Amino acid sequence: MMRLSVEIRPYAVADLPALCSLFYQTVHAVNARDYSPEQLQVWAPELPDLRRWNASLLAHRSYVAVYEGCLVGFGDISPEGYLDRLYVHKDYQGRGVGSALCDVLESCVSAGCLTVHASLTARGFFERRGYELVCEREVVLRGVSLRNFLMRRCREGKG
Repeated sequence: MMRLSVEIRPYAVADLPALCSLFYQTVHAVNARDYSPEQLQVWAPELPDLRRWNASLLAHRSYVAVYEGCLVGFGDISPEGYLDRLYVHKDYQGRGVGSALCDVLESCVSAGCLTVHASLTARGFFERRGYELVCEREVVLRGVSLRNFLMRRCREGKG
């Protein structure tokens, strides 16, 4: 598949509706191969708490990927190096969007070690980027258990 040349720019509040729609569609389409419908629904409800999402995105370094005027991905990272979210639109998977976003996110923090809670679906992506498994975990959201992986990548000379 051809790599896309995407524009990566800082998140703006006006991006929130498109970003939440992308999140819902991506989780329910892409992650469906690894999680049950019940798990997908608690992970990505149709109506997220927009105020909470916006506050979280503004508290982190948050970026969006835009291709031909459409938002095709987004991600955010805390100043301490915790990569909180990284999502690529279901129709743009495997075309370099996630890597481009991750490159920007990882470069904008000075933390020696970067961490992420990777889904079953995303684990391979992070392994290819040099993240190592710390532990497997079960997270309970609204009474439903989801499996994911705490992964870490320490940068040379920084941890």
